[in-house]
Amino acid sequence: MQRASRKEIFGWAMFDFANQAYTLLIITVVFGDLFTRVIVGDADQGYRLGNLLWSVALAVSYLAVVIAGPVCGAIMDYSAARKRFLFASYLMTVVTTALLYFVAPGYIWLGMLLIILSNFAYAIGESFIASFLPDLGPPETLGWISGFGWALGYVGGLVSTAFALLFLGEVSLENFDNVRWVGPFAAGFFLVTAIPTFLWLQERGRRRRLTRGASYLWLGVRRVQATLATVGSHRDLAWLLVSVFFAMAGIYIIISFTFIYGAQVVRWDEQTRVIMFVVVQLTAAAGALGFGYLQDHIGAKLTYGISLSLWLLAVLLIFGTPQIAHWLTAVTGSSVAPQQVFLVVGSVAGVCLGSVQSAGRALVGQFAPRLKAAEFFGFWGLSSKLAAIVGLLGIGVLQAWVGLQAAILLCLLLFALALVAILPINEARGRAAALARPRPA
Repeated sequence: MQRASRKEIFGWAMFDFANQAYTLLIITVVFGDLFTRVIVGDADQGYRLGNLLWSVALAVSYLAVVIAGPVCGAIMDYSAARKRFLFASYLMTVVTTALLYFVAPGYIWLGMLLIILSNFAYAIGESFIASFLPDLGPPETLGWISGFGWALGYVGGLVSTAFALLFLGEVSLENFDNVRWVGPFAAGFFLVTAIPTFLWLQERGRRRRLTRGASYLWLGVRRVQATLATVGSHRDLAWLLVSVFFAMAGIYIIISFTFIYGAQVVRWDEQTRVIMFVVVQLTAAAGALGFGYLQDHIGAKLTYGISLSLWLLAVLLIFGTPQIAHWLTAVTGSSVAPQQVFLVVGSVAGVCLGSVQSAGRALVGQFAPRLKAAEFFGFWGLSSKLAAIVGLLGIGVLQAWVGLQAAILLCLLLFALALVAILPINEARGRAAALARPRPA
């Protein structure tokens, strides 16, 4: 198989560039913090209700993806309509994100509804765009291509969030009239910068017509059932999806609560918040590119395992940030603030963030039969989003019980289980199973 043109690969990667504005501005950096501390604003209770409601809203949106993702993937494979499904998710994300402008303090249920809708559209779009990956090159080049997409995504996040932080200012009730524009800003950035994707990315595959009286929905359900019945012939992919489940549960907690953790536990100032954002974006881009290159040379499984091992270290550092700062102050004799330590911790977490997601996506691309790529990436999305539900509800309930700092240790368990789950995987066997799959009727 020949590698796709540079223009098409760039067009595919630009969707990662564009949608990072949503991930960072809405989920990670600005709106999540705004929702918990200003929209809900239960400071007297340690923001535990705000954190819990934020977790619930995200979990509900991911549950919708779990239900819809594989069926949509099966329909897309049969009808060769991946770009149309991708475009629909893109428009829905843009519209519902822009409407976040109208979520004012006390408008808790409106905020939750719009987060559920916008995050559903964004998250299912991730599976749709990922399904194009196997078409872009032979298996041995997918690590670099996937890494390039993730790296360009972090650059997009850096650009969009830098402008937002510069013009919108800090997250506070006093600055609410400015910071409420985060929704329209993220929507506009996504709307404009994703245009190259729809201009240059090609739709491959053969469109088949339905028999009289059939429906695409019923077709999608039947194809998913048929694929589940053959999971035994794709055991390496099955183990990978188990690992992805645990890894993404931890990653979704980190993505959704890092800046909330910084505000509530580390108690950083506005300058440190901005610096942390830049640090994470740059190290995540470097991690995605560096580990993507490494993956094509030492193998995807080993690269993925190294990334998961680094996550174990990162979680321990996140949990221990206040104690590490106290220890350094005692040893050096000069005051070391927790927010200074947290910046270093953010570098480690950033490298892990880019590498794990890129390596996991590339492995799915190697193990997925090309004629059913969208459906198999639908299962990848199902595993990831089911993980998000478990992880976010878990951290939400746990932090309401023991506080956010102690609850973050849940991620340590999740990444350890992800590492154990990849032990049975054989890359060569997984690739062979993808090539041997019979052509669907």
